[in-house]
Amino acid sequence: MTSTMFFFTGIIIAIFLLVLLLFKKGKQNSDYMLTGWITLITILLLSFYSHQTGFTYKYPQTLGLTLALPILNGIFLYGYTSELTGKKVLFKSNFLFHLIPFFLLLVLAVPFYILPSQEKIEVFKNQGKGFEWYSMIQLMSILVSGFSYSIASIIKIHKHRKNIQDRQSNIDKKMLKWLEYLSIGLALIWLLVLFFDDHIIYSGVVIFVFFIGFFGINQAPVFSYVEVESINLETKKTIELSNEPAEKIKYAKSRLEVNEVYEILERLEQLMITEKPFKNSELTLNDLSQKLNIHPNQLSQVINSKTGNTFYHYINVYRVKEFLRLSSLPENKKYTFLALAYDCGFNSKTTFNKYFKIYTGKTPSELIQS
Repeated sequence: MTSTMFFFTGIIIAIFLLVLLLFKKGKQNSDYMLTGWITLITILLLSFYSHQTGFTYKYPQTLGLTLALPILNGIFLYGYTSELTGKKVLFKSNFLFHLIPFFLLLVLAVPFYILPSQEKIEVFKNQGKGFEWYSMIQLMSILVSGFSYSIASIIKIHKHRKNIQDRQSNIDKKMLKWLEYLSIGLALIWLLVLFFDDHIIYSGVVIFVFFIGFFGINQAPVFSYVEVESINLETKKTIELSNEPAEKIKYAKSRLEVNEVYEILERLEQLMITEKPFKNSELTLNDLSQKLNIHPNQLSQVINSKTGNTFYHYINVYRVKEFLRLSSLPENKKYTFLALAYDCGFNSKTTFNKYFKIYTGKTPSELIQS
């Protein structure tokens, strides 16, 4: 009874998350992908719960309807990750390629689907007797697909982190750590599939649903609407606002001459000193390139080649320098270190402490004591 309630609770939470997504305003492709994934998980949990309570034996026509569905979990994870990291996959023709294993499992299950109801019941009660071949193909397909998509999703997240460090000055809420944990969690479920029975496996699925609910709700854009603008849109806007001819924009994507690099670097450092754009906590590479009237790729090339750092690192070092200047002024002694850090453009205590230690070799508290 306790076990049944545990699974029932998982179903209720999955349905609750699904309702949040269905009524979310301003849905993007990633939201549709997540909606499909939560729907899939809900169906799988309902199917297992029905089997545990004996419902499926009363209605044997429902037996086997979810045989091919588990293989879609990895596809939804990869699709959701791709959409969040800027690569559009939904509604693309090549996305159908990923569904081929699913359709093959459906076709292979036809011999079971055409069985009389009583024979279906006997197959399930005897652990798939007579269809061992299908169980082996199903297991191998699910495991290969699941692990492959989990690993591919983690790799995509890591590439995304590197990319945003070259374009964003505050990335704490954009690192997709929770999604990386989600990818790892799904991989762990595949391990359960390899070594344990359905009861343990679906217990892991329920815990996975709890995880999605807890961490997803803490990520504002996941289950509620937050207006965002992608990097690609920002770049497009930059180009559209530019008065330079098409040839100049094309040239902007090529490598710069040495004298041009130093000229841009000098203008950049002068801008950082006089206007202090880094104090804008949401400063992006595109914002800064517009101020300098150059292409973002040029600015990125200059920062990477002449400072040896990413845009993210370059801006945060300037924020630390500004913090040290402000904290040394007598009139600012009444403010906390964190208040001054926020005034310098930081938007989290963690990032402030990290870059303060990188630049000074000490933590803020160690600086006070010295």
